[in-house]
Amino acid sequence: MNWNLLNAEEAEIAWINLNRWVNWLRNTYGLPASIVPPFWYRHPELVWELSSLHLHWLCAYDPDQHGSAPFGWHRDFEDARQRLHDWVSSSGTRLDRDRATRKTAWPGEPVADPVDDVLIANRDADFVQFIVDDVTSRRDAKAAFYANHEPSDP
Repeated sequence: MNWNLLNAEEAEIAWINLNRWVNWLRNTYGLPASIVPPFWYRHPELVWELSSLHLHWLCAYDPDQHGSAPFGWHRDFEDARQRLHDWVSSSGTRLDRDRATRKTAWPGEPVADPVDDVLIANRDADFVQFIVDDVTSRRDAKAAFYANHEPSDP
């Protein structure tokens, strides 16, 4: 799945499905917040990793897949857990608060804005608002694209 190419409706469905699967994953495998934090959806590096892991899981457990495919998924899951842990460590997200992942400005770029921790009391409400904002942003981008492009003359 390429999150950059999803329209608003596709993204909304993808967010809900991924969130459901991530909740299943963390509960099934007893994963701590140091591997799958509650605010994973606010960090693109975690979204991409978890999306890839989800797609891999769907393929591994497809009824038409070879019977040993789940073993491959579990091998890759071990590697993914280490990457997730590393990204959670560098991102600053925690169990009850979140901080945007710090970005390093390269020479000639504007200095990155400072990032502060934000206390989030209700994870589910924050996730719903995140989806609403993402879907709205995608719809606005589509509308702006079409507003700036005149139809071709026949």
